[in-house]
Amino acid sequence: MANHNRRVEKEQVQEVLLDDPNFLKELVQRVLQQVLETQMTEHIGAAPYQRTEDRKGQRNGYKPRTLKTRLGKLELLVPQDREGTFSTHLFARYQRNEKALVLALMEMYVEGVSTRKVKEVTEELCGTSFSKSLVSRLAKDLDSELEEWRNRPLTAQSYPYLFVDARYEKVRVGSKVVSQGVLIVTAVRDDGLREILAVDVADTESEATYQELFRSLKSRGLKGVELVTSDDHPGLEAAIARHFQGASWQRCQVHYARNLLRIVPFGKREELAEGLRGVFAAATRETALNLAEQLADRWRGKGYPKVADHLEEHVEECLSCLAFPESHRKRIRTTNGLERFNQEIKRRTKVVRIFPNREACLRLVTALAVEQSEEWVTGRRYLDMEKLLEEHRLQERGGEEVALMKR
Repeated sequence: MANHNRRVEKEQVQEVLLDDPNFLKELVQRVLQQVLETQMTEHIGAAPYQRTEDRKGQRNGYKPRTLKTRLGKLELLVPQDREGTFSTHLFARYQRNEKALVLALMEMYVEGVSTRKVKEVTEELCGTSFSKSLVSRLAKDLDSELEEWRNRPLTAQSYPYLFVDARYEKVRVGSKVVSQGVLIVTAVRDDGLREILAVDVADTESEATYQELFRSLKSRGLKGVELVTSDDHPGLEAAIARHFQGASWQRCQVHYARNLLRIVPFGKREELAEGLRGVFAAATRETALNLAEQLADRWRGKGYPKVADHLEEHVEECLSCLAFPESHRKRIRTTNGLERFNQEIKRRTKVVRIFPNREACLRLVTALAVEQSEEWVTGRRYLDMEKLLEEHRLQERGGEEVALMKR
């Protein structure tokens, strides 16, 4: 009889799930909402409307939040307290960048460089008021977490493809507003997943700056680099050559094309772009160089010697990707993946416009990088790295055959 009842209950549960696909989602949502209520009760030492001697604060309504899960987006109400000290680990992954953004706005306000709009936003997010001590305490907790992430060991066996790029943000230094370089390094690991390896904010984008960045990466465990893709910044080029000897350097084809197209009038750009696409789509390096030579001759004949000179002198820098598996080339020939992340940074930093200090800038960019890197590492494989291993095996086999012939 008991077994029969359990079977009936199981069938009923299955029927509910089949008839109502949102049943499980709603169930999880209710459970998580109860977890939030329990956490707030523990935080202030009292349940709603309960009077106790151990009470440490007062409830102050709710703030709607969305939590992304495998079941879809869950709409939750996060309890708030008057002091603004309650936080929940449920949103830890999604809170970092919000905390960093709010802290940047708060710092602007308390240092006297904010606007009325900033004041309104921060007071709505953080409560009716806040102080320098509150900003300092919140920043200390978040900074320690982000610094630990920036200095974490790099544990993959190898990082064959490296991508390096920089963008600039306005930062207040003393009484001046200056541009600071935000340096970001991403990689494709030997398992085919992408990861953000490094984030830094520097006064200048120089060889010394990049050397320090690459030295730090290597000390954390970076190894097995075979190709570095970046723009043609001279200091960056020199640092790559010094720290990744034996690796190839790939000049970003998109950056190169933009620079070249600026040389010709607007009406001629599509024609030149089409010729470049043919060069970059070539199957082999030899074919690409032949096409580039023909393209240079054609534009020299049109009366554009600068275009021809540029092609003859620099297009070869954009062809290193042709030495790697064909299925990888579209994703290693440019820094587009990193550029898309830079656009997300821009979307968030334009809210601040001018960071109150270097630390605020580094905090926000790092928080965004942590979230993006976690999505990459836990997401779909970016490249099938077995293709690269096959290339290595073919090269080894070819080397062995050459050695035997010499004997």
